[in-house]
Amino acid sequence: MADPLVCPVCHRRYGAGERFCAECAMPLTYAGLAVLDEPDTAAHGRARKVKKQFTEGELVRVAGGRNQAEAEFIQGMLLEEGVPSMLRRTRGFDVPDMLAAGPRDVMVPASGAPIAREILLDAELVKPEGEQTARGDSPSRVLLGLMAACTLAALLAWVGTELLS
Repeated sequence: MADPLVCPVCHRRYGAGERFCAECAMPLTYAGLAVLDEPDTAAHGRARKVKKQFTEGELVRVAGGRNQAEAEFIQGMLLEEGVPSMLRRTRGFDVPDMLAAGPRDVMVPASGAPIAREILLDAELVKPEGEQTARGDSPSRVLLGLMAACTLAALLAWVGTELLS
């Protein structure tokens, strides 16, 4: 009995009556077990998941993780849908590069950005565009609160000196 027919690109098996892969439209070939083996490396396996239509354009930030582990989780979710991504340390965070601490930006090619945002919206990992994000610990809010506290203290000190004189 002959070896099964296999797509040389996606490695899907087909019966003897088929000629082309339904997924890739590639001509089918007879293949031995060596072609059907698992990928040689983890990187090769990840690369097989990437869909070519999501690989075009400049890198765009679609999400951020509070640390490397959270960003890698987001990256894994995107890869399962065929969207390639990379991590970049968020600007302005002063931690040595060898540490996993600190926020990371999740970057995808521009052609994959809409589907990536949709995936992250469905998982409730990002807010819809245009929606205000209320972060109580943002630097501008902390500075504003500190300035208000200093102004109130100065006003109380002035009133106190006026009443004593």
